[in-house]
Amino acid sequence: MASVTRENIGLLNDKLTVQLSKEDYYNGFEQNLKKYAKTANIPGFRKGMVPTGLVKKMYGQGVFSDEVLRKVESELTAYLNQEKLDIFAQPLPLDNDARVLDMNNPVNYSFSFEIGLKPTFEIDTKNIKVTRYQINVTDEIIQEEVERLQIRNGKMTEPEAVTGDDNVLNVKFIESDAGGNEIEGGTSKDNSLLVKYFEEGFRKSLIGKKNDDTVILQLNKAFEDKEKEAILADLGLGKEDGDKYFKLLITKVGLVEKAELNEAFFLSVYPAKEITTEADFRKEVRAEMEGHFAQQARNQVYDQIYHFLVDHTPMDFPESFLKRWLQSGGERPITAEEAAHDYPTFVGQLKWTLVSSKLIEENKIEVLPDDIRDFARQQLFSYMGGQLGALGDNQQWVDDYANRMMQDKKFVEESYRRISADKLFTSLEVQVTAKEEAINAEDFAKKLHHHHH
Repeated sequence: MASVTRENIGLLNDKLTVQLSKEDYYNGFEQNLKKYAKTANIPGFRKGMVPTGLVKKMYGQGVFSDEVLRKVESELTAYLNQEKLDIFAQPLPLDNDARVLDMNNPVNYSFSFEIGLKPTFEIDTKNIKVTRYQINVTDEIIQEEVERLQIRNGKMTEPEAVTGDDNVLNVKFIESDAGGNEIEGGTSKDNSLLVKYFEEGFRKSLIGKKNDDTVILQLNKAFEDKEKEAILADLGLGKEDGDKYFKLLITKVGLVEKAELNEAFFLSVYPAKEITTEADFRKEVRAEMEGHFAQQARNQVYDQIYHFLVDHTPMDFPESFLKRWLQSGGERPITAEEAAHDYPTFVGQLKWTLVSSKLIEENKIEVLPDDIRDFARQQLFSYMGGQLGALGDNQQWVDDYANRMMQDKKFVEESYRRISADKLFTSLEVQVTAKEEAINAEDFAKKLHHHHH
């Protein structure tokens, strides 16, 4: 009779051995052979009239191996269900050699598997302490946003030369030496930048420049850290490349004429609102900015909760099993060295998956089909720049879009994860201990820039 034995081989790491006798699989093998004979299509024989002996000779070994392995899998699955073992992924075979399976010499077989057991752990959300930032939305912030909207809705012109910070430059970065001599095989890339993106002292060298003019720059000196990071990424370079020189070829000088603060502009920005005065427009901008910063602050609280849970929830892992699984469980096999390199990041993600799954269950978080439909509608809303309200009640096509997206398995799975995570953080936000702290927008932006995961 088939049996499964269990042996501990490491931390949260067990070995399961499935043992089969001939009686466990041979009857099934013979029955499957007869079924195969009834459906086999062999030239010279009518369907269903092929002698069992011929079928056994031609296909028997494959049928035999399949039946033995099917029985092994069946016994293993039954054992895991019976014992209610909470394991990672699937059991990994241990030195099992299917070549020993011989239909002409049916014997007792033994197959071994390695399993990784999920850790047990406790979470006390009342121990989580966070800071909830209150961002002061100043008149200066409102003015900057108004000007940004004016530029966004403005008209692009092409002046003869660069005159100030608001000029838009189409440029080509050409890697060179300090003298501007191009480096053969060096980096070359087109880009489009506002003059204000350059370091303040460097901007002076751009004033008066025209199409086809060039300037020599060193990335570390021409840009502040934030802008330099974006430029390096666009050029396909790393932080260590900040000392490189580039010849900057100006291919076009542009300037956006800001939209006037009139009713036509107000309508283009907020088509669903009846705004007729600049004061009301600024009031609407303020409400929008306050909502934006409130959401940013909420996201920052979520970030603090995430890091507390990941950093302060003690948890053990079956390291050897997981590294072995990493080698064979992905889209392509990887080496032991690659698995060791990927392991810290992988186990961090795994830890969050276990923590969030436990909390979702404890907090009875549910994601319903209507939640996913609403998410699809909001996604379309964001694609359209938040202007769906201008459609009034005629939004059938929005519902049609949401229903189409419900048929997209990948969209549904990704939406489910995002919605469940958002619901979880919303639930946790009221459970944690939070202190309020006022902060200006600039200091808050620094926190967002330097603290991410």
